[in-house]
Amino acid sequence: MAQILMVLTSHNQIAETGKPTGFWLEELAAPYYAFLEAGQEVTLASVQGGLPPMDPESCQAPDLKPAGQRFLEDQQALWQLANTTSLADITAEDFDAVFYPGGHGPIWDLAENPHSVELIEKMYAAGKPVASICHGPVVLMHAKTRQGKPLVVNRKVTCFSNAEEIEVGMDVMLPYLLEDELKRLGADYMCGRKWTDFSVADGHLITGQNPASSVSTANKVLLLLN
Repeated sequence: MAQILMVLTSHNQIAETGKPTGFWLEELAAPYYAFLEAGQEVTLASVQGGLPPMDPESCQAPDLKPAGQRFLEDQQALWQLANTTSLADITAEDFDAVFYPGGHGPIWDLAENPHSVELIEKMYAAGKPVASICHGPVVLMHAKTRQGKPLVVNRKVTCFSNAEEIEVGMDVMLPYLLEDELKRLGADYMCGRKWTDFSVADGHLITGQNPASSVSTANKVLLLLN
C-alpha cells in the first residue's frame, strides 16, 4: 500500500475582489477515490491545517460531478477534509507520492509556500511521483532541481490553459496566467482542447490540464507507483 499525500490550499478569495475561491472539488474527489479504490492510503494536508476552503462553484451544478457528490455524502471523507494536517507538519519521507488539486486558491498561498517547495524538491529528488492538476501546477514555479534549475525546465507540463482562463473570465482577476509563467520558466508546455481530458507524465512529474483530467492524472500516479 502506497502512502499518497494530497495538498490543498487554505486561501479563500480572489485577490481583493471578495470573490470566494479555494480548492476545486472534482480535482480532490476524483483522484481521492481513484487512489482509495486502487488500495492506496490517502492523507489530506493544507497550508494551515483544519478545514480548507472549497470553491463554492465547484460544488454546484453544472460543475458538481459524481465524484464530488459522492465526496459530499461521504462522512469519512468529510472528516478527513475537516481535519487536514498542516503542511508545516508534513515530512516528505513519510509519503510515496504527492498530488496537488487546483482551484484558484493555490495561486495565493501554495505557489510560494516554503514547506510546499521543500516537499516537492525532496520528493522529486527521491524519484517519487509529484502530481498537480489545473491550477495546481502553480506549486512547481519555485521548485528547483538538485542542480538549482527550475524543476519545469524542458519538462512536458500542462495546466489550466490561457484559453480556458479567458473563457471563464478569470484572466483579468489573476496576478498572472499560469500557462505563461510555466513557459517563461522554460517548461515544454502542452495542452489539449478546452475542457477535455489531457494529462502528461514526464518521468515522475505529472500534470493535468483541467477538472476533466482528474482521473487520468491520478491514474498516471498509480501507474508509476505500480
